[in-house]
Amino acid sequence: MAYTYKEEFIRFMVSNGVLRFGQFTLKSGRLAPYFINTGNYKTGKQLAKLGEYYAACIKDNGLEADTLVGPAYKGIPLSVATAIASYKEYGTEFNYCFDRKEVKDHGEGGLFVGKQLEDNEKVIIIEDVMTSGKALKEILPKLEAAAKVNVVGMIISVDRREKALDSDLSAVSAAKQDFGIDVYSVVTMDDIIEAIEKGVIDGKEHLEAMYAYRNTYGAK
Repeated sequence: MAYTYKEEFIRFMVSNGVLRFGQFTLKSGRLAPYFINTGNYKTGKQLAKLGEYYAACIKDNGLEADTLVGPAYKGIPLSVATAIASYKEYGTEFNYCFDRKEVKDHGEGGLFVGKQLEDNEKVIIIEDVMTSGKALKEILPKLEAAAKVNVVGMIISVDRREKALDSDLSAVSAAKQDFGIDVYSVVTMDDIIEAIEKGVIDGKEHLEAMYAYRNTYGAK
């Protein structure tokens, strides 16, 4: 059976213990029927595959940019892997850079390691997940301080499409509303549900709970 890159990614998450089903109490206090633990990505093989899925997402959404920005710390290896995969898979060459936690005042100096950002440069921010939008809030002032760049989008692995605790908007929708930035995900909660329905992954016994959770907490 031929799978789309989204379906392959969902299978990849399950096989690596990143996506699990059951009953999980989230940090928000909500009882969820599924859990995503990106901390289970820890090998070079996994990182190489992750880069391919991120690169496919960029290609699929027709995003064009000069530089990939990986917010410290989780975004650093992801941006590097995505840059490598984009070149190997599609012949697209991106610069990459990542931020320091504090400005370096010696050597080459500056706040960013890698490509030194310039005015009008198009950048894509690479992150693992978006729960509250904290990483985006932290990286944007740093980008603005470095140069007048054009953020054409942000790529994350999974969009839970879940309401925030104090809003009917998801973190992704809030990013668009608050910062004018489009956030693209390799997959969404709806993609995961569809993968179970189609038999791409096992878990049909969890569908009822998945539907109920989406109906209760799903963002519009």
